[in-house]
Amino acid sequence: MSEPVAIVWYRRDLRIEDHAGIAAACDHGGHALPLYIHDEREMGDWSLGAASRWWLHHSLQALSSGLEARGSYLHLRRGDPTEVLVDVAQRIGATSIYFERRCEPAARAVESKVEQACARVGIETHASNDAFFFEPGTIATGQGNPYQVFTPFWKRCLQEGVDYSTASVPSVFPSPSEPADGLALSALSLLPKVDWATGLRAEWHPGYGGAQEALQCFLSESVHRYAEGRDRPAERWTSGLSPHLHFGEISPRQIASALREVRGEGASSFLRELGWREFSHHLLYHFPHLDQHPLREQFASFPWCEDRDGLRAWQIGQTGYPLVDAGMRQLWQTGWMHNRVRMIVGSFLVKDLLIDWRRGAEWFWDTLVDADLANNSMGWQWVAGCGADAAPFFRIFNPISQGEKFDQEGTYVRRWVPELAQVPSRYIHAPWRAPDHVLRTAGVTLGSDYPEPIVDHAFARQRALDALQKSKA
Repeated sequence: MSEPVAIVWYRRDLRIEDHAGIAAACDHGGHALPLYIHDEREMGDWSLGAASRWWLHHSLQALSSGLEARGSYLHLRRGDPTEVLVDVAQRIGATSIYFERRCEPAARAVESKVEQACARVGIETHASNDAFFFEPGTIATGQGNPYQVFTPFWKRCLQEGVDYSTASVPSVFPSPSEPADGLALSALSLLPKVDWATGLRAEWHPGYGGAQEALQCFLSESVHRYAEGRDRPAERWTSGLSPHLHFGEISPRQIASALREVRGEGASSFLRELGWREFSHHLLYHFPHLDQHPLREQFASFPWCEDRDGLRAWQIGQTGYPLVDAGMRQLWQTGWMHNRVRMIVGSFLVKDLLIDWRRGAEWFWDTLVDADLANNSMGWQWVAGCGADAAPFFRIFNPISQGEKFDQEGTYVRRWVPELAQVPSRYIHAPWRAPDHVLRTAGVTLGSDYPEPIVDHAFARQRALDALQKSKA
């Protein structure tokens, strides 16, 4: 009797360790074919952003190398997953397909189509849930409704018990002979034609190895300061794990298991942040239009402004508010932004400029290496005050006082807005308040070297509150 053959369908689970699909396929003996299918339609209207495409290329490259080291290889295809999976399965005689579930609406529709097509031709499908502690949709209130407030949601998760177990994968596993029509990674055309990724290459190491490096660095250098230091953008007290988590190069269970060995306030605080990630995906599961429609109905008719000049100034870090500009420039150069600063730049776009939160979500989607539909949508609805467990709209971040509180010496601003490097700390977050001689000494001419504020914050704050009242009428 010939040995059984299985397909491991890779999606956003680009790792080898703690991979339920590989572990299960190997447990049944025989051969396992790792297969990645590039399909832009799997995200519906949200085709991959430029930064995500760059990361995906390097993550697939790392995965391919890792599989080869284990005696296997990564088979690449492009097209409709249903057609490709059935075709490849029939060519190699595969009787089962293993894959990891996703919660995005379009991706779930793809899964359903795959399962139905495979059932028709006698191919078994086995879905796992490695991306989360709890499968989206399984945590509900006592009345069976979805939670819309994080604290009771996470309390319920902890009561249910976080699973720290990880799947064991053999050091070597055989694969069948590679079927025809496999693609070279370059054929997926993920890298930019004009190389703008110098800053990303300097900042990141995509792939499973990079994820492990980031985790070990966090555990040895940062986790003990995470609880009190995670709001300070000039310091590296955050983990840098978000893009690795998004692409499934590391699982939340692997992180949680490592945190268990550390303990302490920092470890529990970071585990709670993993809970926020969990919460956002549960919300997207229950509210599939989270990416486009506010959960709070009063915001459906909110009087947003069409301000192309303001949007562009925000995108390129030329608003005249140093902390906002520093964050937007960090994003453009590295594909990432500190979470505290994400809230500040988001508040500025939505409340100071009164620009629709969806425009911000679109920009983040294109420029973030950790662009995640659930996290991105929930984060922007939180900032706009129109989502679940959101900050109320009338909570408007003051970019000056936020800078003075979380970047007291202006270290973060000086790094990303170097034209202000010589401005004294007293004025670094509001250089227009500095006397002329101070600016001259610092080599800054406002309106030339660095812009004047594009909007007065006090005026913008009142305009936003007036708009809120109008939306309630």
